[in-house]
Amino acid sequence: MENNTHKLVVIVASVREGRFGPVVASWLAEQADSHGGFDVDVVDLADVEIPLSLPAASPKYAGDEYPRPAGMRHLTTALESADAFVVVTPEYNHSYPASLKAAIDWHFTQWTAKPVAFVSYGGAAGGRHAVLHLENVLTELHAVTIRDGLAFPNYFTAWQDGRPLDPETPGYAKTLLDQLAWWAGALKSAREAAPYPA
Repeated sequence: MENNTHKLVVIVASVREGRFGPVVASWLAEQADSHGGFDVDVVDLADVEIPLSLPAASPKYAGDEYPRPAGMRHLTTALESADAFVVVTPEYNHSYPASLKAAIDWHFTQWTAKPVAFVSYGGAAGGRHAVLHLENVLTELHAVTIRDGLAFPNYFTAWQDGRPLDPETPGYAKTLLDQLAWWAGALKSAREAAPYPA
């Protein structure tokens, strides 16, 4: 990774059969690659072992000793090494998928003082309810949420051949990525200068 790029982890949140998330994540990763400010890693939660049962100890206090499943190792390593995140999520019953909540709950310090942007998709609301809930959860973990996200209402008619039909969308993605890169750089410098007082 070059010094002027940031490690970006794009998380595919849905594990449902027939999900649309990988299509959105692939397009977003392409935009991030073209942006030039990121080294991109796409992590698909469908490929990760994510039990719903959690150990008794909190990951906040257990640190490196937290007993995660071996199948979660790639996810944990990706989160730890990331400078920034983009969460690609659908909306299920006015919130986000259980798979994403479980993945978040298995971790804590990996999110701290790092920026998170959101790309959502769904019906009429475009996944916005899911993002509102995620903003609350990730703020609790001391992450910094990015204001300008992307939302795709009625995604089933708004995309064709793996790309959004609205010609303005790449511009919106650039705004998201510009803000994410700024925060990634600022927060990385801050973390290097002094430990975050969590």
